Amino acid sequence: MISPISGSGSFGTYGVWGMGPGMNGGSDIGAQGAAGALGASGGVGKAEDTKPIVNPGESTEIQPGKKVSPAECQTCKERKYQDGSDEMVSFKSAQHISPTAAASRVRAHEQEHVANAYEKAAKDNGKVLQASVSIHTAICPECGRTYVSGGETNTKIEYSHEEESPYMKARKKMDAQLLPGMNMDVSA
Repeated sequence: MISPISGSGSFGTYGVWGMGPGMNGGSDIGAQGAAGALGASGGVGKAEDTKPIVNPGESTEIQPGKKVSPAECQTCKERKYQDGSDEMVSFKSAQHISPTAAASRVRAHEQEHVANAYEKAAKDNGKVLQASVSIHTAICPECGRTYVSGGETNTKIEYSHEEESPYMKARKKMDAQLLPGMNMDVSA
């Protein structure tokens, strides 16, 4: 399951981890690279030439009400994902995923949980009744980018050996004692 993790606290099972809400990746190319990427003129709505581009290939447009552009967002650069479930799946330690690959990587991770549910059901003579995956998105408060913040898998498994338990046997015995005579044919 994936969900946001911020600072040292966890808000879910698998998700974002790092210094603040919403962190994605890229490399720091420095202020000189930022000036080259923006051109000599800069312009209204563009990031200032003095700020480094930490997410190359991202937009340098600053959205209204936001502090920086997605190309300069340190929060997005440091976004990491981590699984907090007790299953053996990927992302047990916090790892960076690029913003463009996050959706597919999170879906693949959640599919690991679904596969584990089917494996567990087959091993214990059970049947998967339902398996659903939810992918969560959020908006970076610093740059306004919409990003995949995590995911969650819910499964329901029915085990057939539950009927063989002493409790189920006792219940069936009690039901059998109650049922005789409950139906009467009045036409006779």
